Amino acid sequence: MSVSAGVNTGAGAGVTGAGSAGERVAPLPRIEAQVGYRPLWVEEPAKRRRLPDPVRTSAVRAVLIISVTLIQAMVTVLSTLAESWLAFPMVISTVVSTVVATWSVLDVWVTRQVWYQRNGVVSAPSSTARSLRRERRRARRQARAEARSQGRIRRPGNAGRLSHL
Repeated sequence: MSVSAGVNTGAGAGVTGAGSAGERVAPLPRIEAQVGYRPLWVEEPAKRRRLPDPVRTSAVRAVLIISVTLIQAMVTVLSTLAESWLAFPMVISTVVSTVVATWSVLDVWVTRQVWYQRNGVVSAPSSTARSLRRERRRARRQARAEARSQGRIRRPGNAGRLSHL
């Protein structure tokens, strides 16, 4: 009887092979069943909800701009220390980039506030989402009342009956 040695990749797990005399051979153990097997990562539920798409987009943009600004600042410092001709243009570029980075952080904050107000997350009396929800509720109630009144008009012959039969 011949059994191939090696690691079973799972493709033939559970399949028995035949020996020279037609004997059944036990399947090779799967990798997961081996002692000491540990997955690469374990899924855990998120602690906080994911940011809304527009807010996340502006946050990623802000992080990229800030990182470029920090790189520019480092190049500015190093070129100044080296007394390079590049020092002055880099100082100007870093100042402009700092203003843009500040603006991008402000954009994240404003985008977040606007999204929360439009989508009703902020529960403040001045929230526009609250008034929109009130209007929608009022319209739904009115539509239901009209549907009920139309239903009453359609079946005038059922006035004294207790069942539909």
